[in-house]
Order: sequence, then structure tokens, then C-alpha cells
Amino acid sequence: MHRLTNRNILLGVTGGIAAYKSAELIRLLTKAGASVRVVLTAGGAEFITPLTLQALSGNPVHQSLLDPDAEQGMGHIELARWADLILVAPASADFMARLSHGLANDLLTTLCLASEAPICLAPAMNQAMWRDVRTQANTALLLQQGVRLFGPGAGEQACGDIGPGRMLEPQEIARLASEVFATPLLAGKRVCITAGPTREALDPVRYISNHSSGKMGYALASAAAQAGAEVILISGPVALSTPAGVRRIDVESAEQMLAASLELAAGSDLFIGAAAVADYRPVAIADQKIKKGQEELMELRLVKNPDIIAQVATLSARPFTVGFAAETENVLGHARSKLERKSLDLVIANDVSRAEIGFNADENEVTLVSAQGDFHLPRRAKHSLAQELIQHISRLMEQHD
Repeated sequence: MHRLTNRNILLGVTGGIAAYKSAELIRLLTKAGASVRVVLTAGGAEFITPLTLQALSGNPVHQSLLDPDAEQGMGHIELARWADLILVAPASADFMARLSHGLANDLLTTLCLASEAPICLAPAMNQAMWRDVRTQANTALLLQQGVRLFGPGAGEQACGDIGPGRMLEPQEIARLASEVFATPLLAGKRVCITAGPTREALDPVRYISNHSSGKMGYALASAAAQAGAEVILISGPVALSTPAGVRRIDVESAEQMLAASLELAAGSDLFIGAAAVADYRPVAIADQKIKKGQEELMELRLVKNPDIIAQVATLSARPFTVGFAAETENVLGHARSKLERKSLDLVIANDVSRAEIGFNADENEVTLVSAQGDFHLPRRAKHSLAQELIQHISRLMEQHD
């Protein structure tokens, strides 16, 4: 917490019952030595009074975008320049939706767009709102834009529901805010990550592939970039935007992914093979579209694709090498076998037979399998899980060195 000393923190408070926790958060931040200024939205003012926030922060509370008394009406620019960190707690679903799409229709969103300071959000909403596909899409956009999320937590909510969406406790938010000013976990490291499916052509219009969306690999790339790494993302065909601060290389086939991986892994400190690489490809690719004939049965001859992660692990100057084991049965047994057969440093195992955490899902649940044993990470949003995975991997890398 000492990292907060003399830091300028702009605290945004949006509409939600969790706004009552913002008072304790201000107390903790100021106790740690930070200077706090509060921006209270119209919704937030329905749950907590400006006077309370002013008394705790020792500064006037800002509510209006067009305040003629604030630096000739340009007070939002002064605030944007003042902040070392913009922390929004609670961050409502509405605020996240507006910020993700670049709207600046109130003081808080305008400050976020006008400031170069890091932006951190502590989401707080009903569990159904958090799980909603639109909220998850907005969350993914924010992460791709470099915004950090603290939580949400899971548990009993004010509405009586139980599930993810609770704002983290003020002590945890203050701790995470202090870590923003720490030396990033992967500072000075180069990280290479593969993500998404591969496509193995049959003819000019058909291919063999799988259901991988690339969401987990992209979340890991975003988390690694936020941890200070130089990140190179080797991506199969996906419908995802490149995360902020990440260099992306697009490939189609397993052989193309292998070539890019071997070239880039050799100079990397960490290689994460999160892609769902097709196990086989056609022996030959037809020059023209294969026409449907009269036969009822069509046979294809397939040849095994190269094992990318295993080849990376054999490099003479190999990086710390992490593989994924996406299994439908005997998940930990297959993961342990993969770890040993391919001489990997870590295998991240998940059960893709479960629809709620399988391909295309927004959540995941994994077990880390290494020589030191197994460590389970329970189900949560993939972006939150990715941040935890990067923390665990960085610690294992330190032990490895």
C-alpha cells in the first residue's frame, strides 16, 4: 500500500447500492497517503451524498461536466491532467457500456477519454446483468482498450441473488490500486501467445477446423500486456479485436502457426500455446472446388499436423513453455501426460465438454498442472481468469530462474 503515497487518485462513483463502500475506499486510499478527488455521477448521487464523499476526501466533489466556476469551464481537463489513476468503484453496467463505446456524455466518461492515466473499474451489478452477453461484450472491448478490471466478486447480492457481480471489498480494491504503481510482473519480458483455431484447407472453399473462439488466448495477451510484457499474439481466424499494446500476427493453418511460433518463440521469455491447433490436415488440397458426385460415401486422407508446443519446448534457447489441455474426459490425467511427454513447464487444463466453460463461452475454469503439483482456479470470466493465470505463471517463471 506504500505505493499509493503522494499519488493522485480520481475516484468515480456511479449508480449502485455498492456506492456505500466508496466511503470506506476513500478512507483507505487517503490513509495510504493518496490524494483523492471524487467524481459523482447522477446515479451515484442517488445512493450516497456529495457531503459524505467530500468530508472523507477533503476535496470538493465534482458532479457537473459544464461547471463555469471550474477553471473557466474547463475543470474536466484540469482533473484529467491531475490524475495518476482513474478508479471507478462501483462501475455500473451502464457506465461500462458507455465507456466501452467512447461516449463522453457526462463528467466521468469525459475524464476517462481526456486522461492518459490508467483506468481501473470495479464492476458492481446484478449477477444476470454481469452475465448478459452485451455486458460481456462491453467488458471485452474495455480490456482490449487497456482498461483494467478489479473483480467482480461472487456471492450474495443486495437483490437476494447469488453469483458474480459483487463489487470487491474496499481493502481488496485499495490493494489492487496500489499494484498499478508497482513494477509490472512481466516488465522487460517478451511473451509469445498462440490463440484461436487453425483451418486446414480441403479445397478453395472448404476447410477442417474447430469451435475455438480465441477468447482465452486473447484475454491472456491482454493480461500479459497489462503486466508490462512485450506481447506477440499469433492468431488463427477469429472475430476478435487486437488487445491494446499487443502485436498480432494472423495465420490460417497449423504449418503457418508453427513457422511463426518457432521464429518468435526463440527470442521470447514466455510461450503460451493457447491455440486449438487442428490435429490433422488433408494429404492434398484440391485446386478446384470438390464437386458433389453420386457416391454416398466420401473418404478423406489426412496426415498428422506438427506438434507446435512440443517443438517450441525443444528449442535450444527455449522460453518458459505453457501448454493448454482442452479435454472432454480424464482432464487431469491427460494434462499430466502432456506435461511429461512434451517436457512443458506448465499445462493449463480445462474441461471443454462443459458448455458453460467450453469453446465460445465467456467463462472458464482451469487447473494448473506442473511438476510442483496441481492448482485449481474456479470458474470466472475469462478476462479475470487470464489476469490470475499471468500472476501464477510469472511466479513460476521466477522460481524457474
